[in-house]
Amino acid sequence: MTSGAGARRGVLRRSAALLFPPGPPGAGGPGAAGRAGPGGPHGVLPPLLVLLTFVSGLVDAVSYLGLDHAFVANMTGNVVLLGFAVAGDRSLSVPATLLSLGAFVAGALAAGRLLPGRRARRVFGPLVGVQAALVGCALVLTAGGAGRLAVIALLAVGMGLQNAVVHRLGVPDLTTTVVTRTLTGLAADPWGAASVRRLVSVAALACGALCGGLLMLRHGSRWALLAAVVLLAWVAVLGWWKRTELSAPAGGGGRGGS
Repeated sequence: MTSGAGARRGVLRRSAALLFPPGPPGAGGPGAAGRAGPGGPHGVLPPLLVLLTFVSGLVDAVSYLGLDHAFVANMTGNVVLLGFAVAGDRSLSVPATLLSLGAFVAGALAAGRLLPGRRARRVFGPLVGVQAALVGCALVLTAGGAGRLAVIALLAVGMGLQNAVVHRLGVPDLTTTVVTRTLTGLAADPWGAASVRRLVSVAALACGALCGGLLMLRHGSRWALLAAVVLLAWVAVLGWWKRTELSAPAGGGGRGGS
């Protein structure tokens, strides 16, 4: 058991070091304390956010391909789809898109009220656990043949919660859902450690969408949602188990994107 736990710890730390290479002690001047360790000031959090990014792609594949062509994670896409639907595209659903937008905002609002100050790192694991429970409820409703709107609402609330938590965490380049700004930075900025994070972020979202699409088209939404629940539960357990290693960032506030 001890050797297995050590191996998992080693994988997390090596992954964190890939995304945030350690610098020399004292580098970066005042406020850079903690940057010398794997993951810089973010500890083992970065690889967990990569897993959440994969889940975002997975869940959006379920919602778009199986739930009236509405996204539950990509709100930029939903705003555009809403415009198309209002313009008269009958393949799109105005109620489904509006519900997804509203439920996402409700989830983000609820998480924001639960995360004053810098509590996000201490409650990261439990809140991801709540998200896993919401996706699990969506899975149960899907298996029971419940209405699509109820499933959309549950998934969108969960993704809103996830985005609010990630926003408060403020880990650069790992927003878990949006890639427009990530791709812009990847193309416009000189190659460096940030480029690796951006590539990993884009690849994780694309791979999640690919896997979700394959599961949806070949086996239906149940298996895709089950995969999302398992991954979220794993991140929740790791987030709680490693909560002492999710050190506070050198700076405050989250970073947005679009």
